[in-house]
Amino acid sequence: MMSDELLEFPFSRRGDVLPEECSWLREQQPVARVRTLTGDSAWLVSSYPLAKQVLEDERFSLKDTAAPGVPRQYALTIPPEVVNNMGNINSAGLRGAVMKALNPRAGEGLHCWLGITADKLIDDLLAWGPPVDLRAGFADPFSAALHCKVLGVPFEDWPRLMSSLDIAFMTSAHAFEGSQLNWYKDVDYMVQRLNAPVAERSGLLGQLAALRDEEGSEHLTDEVLGTVAVSLFGAGAVSTSAFLVLAVLALLQRPELIGYLRDHPDRMGRAVDELLRWNLSIGDGLPRIALDDVQLGDVLVRKGELVLVLVEGANFDPAVFEDPENLNLDREHNPHLAFGGGRHFCPASALGRAHAEAALAVLVERLPGLRLAVPTEQLVWRTGFIKRLPERLPVMW
Repeated sequence: MMSDELLEFPFSRRGDVLPEECSWLREQQPVARVRTLTGDSAWLVSSYPLAKQVLEDERFSLKDTAAPGVPRQYALTIPPEVVNNMGNINSAGLRGAVMKALNPRAGEGLHCWLGITADKLIDDLLAWGPPVDLRAGFADPFSAALHCKVLGVPFEDWPRLMSSLDIAFMTSAHAFEGSQLNWYKDVDYMVQRLNAPVAERSGLLGQLAALRDEEGSEHLTDEVLGTVAVSLFGAGAVSTSAFLVLAVLALLQRPELIGYLRDHPDRMGRAVDELLRWNLSIGDGLPRIALDDVQLGDVLVRKGELVLVLVEGANFDPAVFEDPENLNLDREHNPHLAFGGGRHFCPASALGRAHAEAALAVLVERLPGLRLAVPTEQLVWRTGFIKRLPERLPVMW
C-alpha cells in the first residue's frame, strides 16, 4: 500500500514558472517516489547526471511503458495495436525513409521555405491587426505547415489534423473511447493519402507508398504506414508548436531579449538552444520501465518499476548549468536534455531547431514591438495534456 506522503505528480501546469518542487527534489531527493495520475507509484529523477543515466542506459525501456500490466504515468490512450505498429519503424527501409524526411538538409530549400511560410503567416496577422492569438494564428499553422510538407499532405488539411492532437495527447487516469476513435480517424486519413494517385504523392508518404513494392516489405501494411505518419505528425507538430509558444512567452516576459535577437541574428542558433533548455513544455516527465534491477544514485530501482525523468529538474541543475535560472541567450555550454538522450534522442531535433530559428527570426524582425496583450495571470493553462500549454497567447505590437 502506498504512503499518503507520496508526492502527487505531475506538478504545476504553468509553463512559465519552474515548479517549486524541482530544486528541493534535486538537492534533497534526486530519486523520489511519486504517485502518478493512474495512482501508480514511480521514481522521479530530477538531477542532471541521474537523468542522463536513465536516458542512456538501455535497461530503462521506453517501448515497455506500453506493455500490459506495467505502472503508468497516465492511462494508455493510444490503441495497443498502434504501439505495436510503431515497433515496425525499426525495419531498415522504413527507418531510412523516416530519417531522411526528418533531416532538414535533405529537403531542398527547406530553410528558405520556412522563412517564406513564416512571413506569409505574419502578413495575415498584420492584416488582422492586434490583438491576435499567436498560438492559433502563427505557432500552430507554422508547425502544421512544416509537418504537412514533410509528410506530403495538403496544407489546407492542417486544421483537422491539429485539432485531433487535442484528444490524441490528452493525459487521463482512465482510457476513454474517443481517444481510439480519434487515432483510427487520422490513420484512415493517412492511408487515403498513401493511396492517392502517384502524381499527387510527395514527401514521406510518397516514399512510404513506393516502399510497399520493395522486396522484404510485406509486413509494411497500409495501417502500419498510416500509423507511422500519424505518429510523426502528432509528436512533431505538438512538440514544435508548444515549444514555440513557450519560447515566445519567455521572450515577451523579457522584451530586451527580443531586441537582442533582432540585433544579433547570428546568435539565433545559440539562443534557440537556451530556449530549449529553459522550456517547460514537457509536463509529465519522460517515462521508462526498468528491465532489470538498476542502482540509480542511492536508490535500487527494481525490475518492472516506472522511472520518470523530470527534464526541467535536469535542465536547471546548477551543477551543470551556470546560473541556470537566468535565461542567457549567449550561453556557450548547454548540454540540455530537451530532446531526450540515448537511443531515443529525438530524431527530429535538427528539424525542430530549423523550425524554431526560422519562426523567431521572422517574429523579431517583423514584430519588434511584440508584447503580451493581456496580463500574464490571465493566461489559461491546459490541464490533462502531454504538454504544458496556454490555450491562447494574445499579443499586440
